[in-house]
Amino acid sequence: MTRPDTAFSGPELCAKSARDVITLLRKGEVTTEDLITASLSRMDQVEPAVNAVVTRCPDRARAATVSKDSALGGLPIGIKDLNAVEGVRTTFGTKGMADHVPGASDPLVLRLEQRGGVVLGKTNTPELGAGANTFNAVFGATRNPWDTRMNAAGSSGGAAVSLATGELWLSHGSDFGGSLRSPANYCGIVGLRPSPGIAGGSSAHLGFTNGGVDGPMARDVLDCALFLDAMAGYDPVWPISFPAPETSYLETAGRDAGKIRIAYTPDLNGFAAVTSEIDSVLRGALENLKLPSITVEETCPDLPRLDETFRALRCLSFLGSYQVTPESVTMHYKDTIKGNLKDARAMTFDDYVQAERDRAAIYNTMAGFFKTHDVLACPVNGLAPLPVEIEYPTEVAGRPMRDYIDWLQFAFLATVAGLPALSLPVGFTPSGMPVGLQLIGPPRGEARLLQVAHTLEQALNLPVTLIDPIVR
Repeated sequence: MTRPDTAFSGPELCAKSARDVITLLRKGEVTTEDLITASLSRMDQVEPAVNAVVTRCPDRARAATVSKDSALGGLPIGIKDLNAVEGVRTTFGTKGMADHVPGASDPLVLRLEQRGGVVLGKTNTPELGAGANTFNAVFGATRNPWDTRMNAAGSSGGAAVSLATGELWLSHGSDFGGSLRSPANYCGIVGLRPSPGIAGGSSAHLGFTNGGVDGPMARDVLDCALFLDAMAGYDPVWPISFPAPETSYLETAGRDAGKIRIAYTPDLNGFAAVTSEIDSVLRGALENLKLPSITVEETCPDLPRLDETFRALRCLSFLGSYQVTPESVTMHYKDTIKGNLKDARAMTFDDYVQAERDRAAIYNTMAGFFKTHDVLACPVNGLAPLPVEIEYPTEVAGRPMRDYIDWLQFAFLATVAGLPALSLPVGFTPSGMPVGLQLIGPPRGEARLLQVAHTLEQALNLPVTLIDPIVR
């Protein structure tokens, strides 16, 4: 299906790219105050329908002192409600922290502010970021702007919706099991899960683990690259922090990509379930890449024990956080999180060692695969969005789902192997819902991945998503 007819009735400034707005800031043609005013106006317009930016902090944003020559130049941004912002209500989407106001900001927030980002609001997330449907007992559900009856995925659902509706120009996300990629897919925007250590580190309590990462979300690939540049760079506060490249991601992304070798798999060799509807949209997009420099081959390496490995890493992350969280908070956890903790306690040291061994094998397989392919392309999710009231699908394409993790299996590979992965909007379902193509790149291959994604974006020539919520 071609892109449905949509309207955008927000302020003109909100419709501009982050790159263009930062240029205007540097020229002195607009001010941060102008942008704050425009952004708040747009939030007033759309928030009753979508519930994406759940906490605003305009006074704090107006008090910020930034240089127009900094990377972000004074651009208002959103921060997911899993990352602390000093003096701003930060709930983690859980009742036990509903009134929490941190006295210090997360290190990544400090970095973004030092580089000219102005935090204007916190975006909605499921409880503790667990679950790919953005709802919680503190703020309720975030709704998909393409059809407000449907979910926006998660856990960075609020961030994705804030971009699709033009409330913000850039919005921060995070990803363990597709938490950044799935909302980008469902909302028609771009989301990048970087390699571990590129955009900061992991949790404060598990600083050496690398399953969960922070990452950029934007309306197009070049804005995503710009935001990644603002996040990237070494800092000893993060044990796995990695230096930024000598050439910016933005500059590399805009260069000629040369020959591009794409491997496409609709189901990761039968590992993940996909509907014919989603596969059809993705195949159609790949067939429309009418460039002699692009080749597409249907292939995928064998990935044994990918499910067991991902689940072990996730159990470790949940148990590590739970052990340092007071009972006054954990007593409120939803049943799915309690189930995660039960699974984690049932695992043995042998299980975790086996998972690390399997993880190394999967990494080595993918490292070899990328010697002959630039990216592995596959679905982001195997089905289109469901009604917002449904927490997770119980089956996909006739295959039963054991739990709320099963339907996210397309996310597992990049997380387990520590690979960068990007969700790129490429089409629409017959009902008019966005569909993204997941592009997985080689280790530390963010620059090439962004370059490839930008080339595909230009070749497909899809308009950037800016939408008034379609309320049905």
